[in-house]
Amino acid sequence: MTAPVRIVLVDDQSLFRAGIRMVIDSQSDLEVVGEASDGREAIEVVRQVRPDIVLMDVRMPVMDGLTATAEILREPEPPRVIVLTTFDLDEAAARAIQGGASGFLLKDSEPEFLLSAVRTVHAGSAVIAAQATRELFAHIADAGSTEPVPASFGALTEREREIFALAAAGLSNAEIAEREFLSEATVKTHISRILTKLALRDRVQLVVFAYRHGLA
Repeated sequence: MTAPVRIVLVDDQSLFRAGIRMVIDSQSDLEVVGEASDGREAIEVVRQVRPDIVLMDVRMPVMDGLTATAEILREPEPPRVIVLTTFDLDEAAARAIQGGASGFLLKDSEPEFLLSAVRTVHAGSAVIAAQATRELFAHIADAGSTEPVPASFGALTEREREIFALAAAGLSNAEIAEREFLSEATVKTHISRILTKLALRDRVQLVVFAYRHGLA
């Protein structure tokens, strides 16, 4: 039997943590192994229990989620971090994603969506509150913060560039496969090669890369 996905909850509201814990612990394949009420405590809990996933609030006392996420991702073999925020267009959440977080969810997301997001991120993909985050990155690009396209992008084949553009637009592997008349397995292989060539960890970083370099 596969071991459950180990999760740490980080939020300064104990009632919110209790609700999320109840939802997660109702699933046989997921398990809450620790909680923290601020970023500094979160770092210590992560070091103690070595979870697979951290659900991280952005705004907390003592140390905010942005700072804590950066510290946690510098740990050896760090967990994946999913950022939680109250607002659709939250620049702090976007900065956390740019810094390596693997997902961005609204706190009022449906429980089923949160559970699906945890499983998706654990499986190696990423979760973006798609429209909100793309709008925010587009706003950042429009503000003139784009950077020159790095030479590594030139290593992509024509097909890989097509798939890069579709992934950056938020299409899933299934949607890309349907549009490009490919199997999902082939699309997954292309995505993996793209991430390797661009030295990116996951699809969230791919989206960040696209907007940062004016490719979206």
